[in-house]
Amino acid sequence: MSRSDTLLTPPPVDDSAGVGAGLDALEAVRAPRVPPGRVLREKVLPPVLGAVLVLGAWQLAYSLRLTTPDKLPSPAAVWGALTDLWYQGTLFSIIWTSVWRGLSGFLAAVAIGTPIGLLVARVRPVRAAFGPVLSGLQSLPSVAWVPAAVIWLGIDDSAMYAVILLGAVPSIANGLIAGVDQVPPLFLRAGRTLGATGLRGARHVLLPAALPGYLAGLKQGWAFSWRSLMAAELIASSPDLGLGLGRYLENQREFSDMAGVLLGILLIFVVGVAVDLLVFAPVERRVLRARGLLVAAE
Repeated sequence: MSRSDTLLTPPPVDDSAGVGAGLDALEAVRAPRVPPGRVLREKVLPPVLGAVLVLGAWQLAYSLRLTTPDKLPSPAAVWGALTDLWYQGTLFSIIWTSVWRGLSGFLAAVAIGTPIGLLVARVRPVRAAFGPVLSGLQSLPSVAWVPAAVIWLGIDDSAMYAVILLGAVPSIANGLIAGVDQVPPLFLRAGRTLGATGLRGARHVLLPAALPGYLAGLKQGWAFSWRSLMAAELIASSPDLGLGLGRYLENQREFSDMAGVLLGILLIFVVGVAVDLLVFAPVERRVLRARGLLVAAE
């Protein structure tokens, strides 16, 4: 090549800086903030309208006397039962008794189910031996454990927590196993290349990659915890247990107070929905935002 050709040929352009800037710009893109009016229209109004329609249908069925008032009381009668608990000063103590048991039992189930799930997911002999057992335990109704727990531990809080753990641990472990199974092998190889092995690999690579499946298992584990606790409180009765929502519901059934029965059902439902909205929904949004999926989810 001649000297003139060398002078005319442009020098190679290094695009690495531009590519890096472009990747940084992509990572910096954030989901646009949703206007409050849209949130009100799409997230608040639909459940409010649904509740209004249910109350309207309920009141209509009561007004038309589709059945006797002792079997289907009016919404006003249920509201009266709620105000009675309020004026007696027992409403929050009844709710808190069950909520504290449910949340503390759920946290214990997370502490137990997470290492079990990791062990079963990553060690093949353990999975072959105990994987079917976990699946069978998850399909077993929680109420079936109540008589055994009462005989083993007596009618006290330990029996309540035993039923919660037996109902929630398999769900949490199976959720984590499903999440680990969906982790691309490339992630694990990259982690080992960077020195993330053993517990460090599980903490920094495996658990973050399996987080969507693990979160689904946690939500299901909470549902099983709450159901298990209500079943235990319905069946087991003792002054040492205090008055929770399940025991309140059973007491109203014994008194043939249908307004109190419906109130107990509604309170159990409201607590379950509130925990999902206040605890799991924000965590789920954070996971979606970290993966760039928040816009699609909304």
